Amino acid sequence: MNASDRTPADLLRSALAADPARPLVTYYDDATGERVELSVATFANWVAKTANLLQDGLSAEPGERVALLLPAHWQTAVWLLACASVGVVADLDGDPASADHVVAGPDRLDEGLACAGGRLALSLAPLGRRFPAPPAGYDDYAVEVPGQGDRFAPYAPVGPDAPALAVRDAAGGRTELTGADLVARARRDAARRGLAPGSRLLSGLPWQDWDGVSAGLYAPLAAGGSVVLCRHLDRLSPEELDRRTATERVTDRA
Repeated sequence: MNASDRTPADLLRSALAADPARPLVTYYDDATGERVELSVATFANWVAKTANLLQDGLSAEPGERVALLLPAHWQTAVWLLACASVGVVADLDGDPASADHVVAGPDRLDEGLACAGGRLALSLAPLGRRFPAPPAGYDDYAVEVPGQGDRFAPYAPVGPDAPALAVRDAAGGRTELTGADLVARARRDAARRGLAPGSRLLSGLPWQDWDGVSAGLYAPLAAGGSVVLCRHLDRLSPEELDRRTATERVTDRA
């Protein structure tokens, strides 16, 4: 964590400079048995490739909106940071009909067809596997992203006052955060949770609002820590959860 960081992309750059080899996102899906661990460097590489796909493949421009019809997942985390890197608004669970582009998981493909712009589908299958055939109306993210560049540079600088994230608020409405707003909130959440460099937060919260996505990504990133992101955590018994907490060296739970 660097006190001068003002955007989500800044937070990732600081994490990369501090220790690229440390784990950043460890993802479990307790419906499939999947476990994926991404170091800071590996995560940043996925972000760079995805940002290049956004900027060059979808021709997304700063200020445009990308509706992310995706659950709490490591690839969703990649997309959130890629959007921030390009300067487009990551509209988490947003209305695809009013978005410039849409990224949809396998259970929301029909909904995403309401978007008139670029459409990408994510299988969310273990190991990031592609669909057997691209869903109608979509390009397959797993097919398109591997060929993208490993380094990313935005065509226009992304300032801290640019809109970065739209997400559901506690009252059930929508709130839009600039990069600076997002970083400030993430830092406050990290302090409230007692997170510090090296902290390892386990979160099974859904990403349906700010609290979920903050615990599952932004607060640990802002603190210089890491996250154990668990989907379908309710399938674990208390004893299994305790074992995971010990095995993953978890210091805090959300």
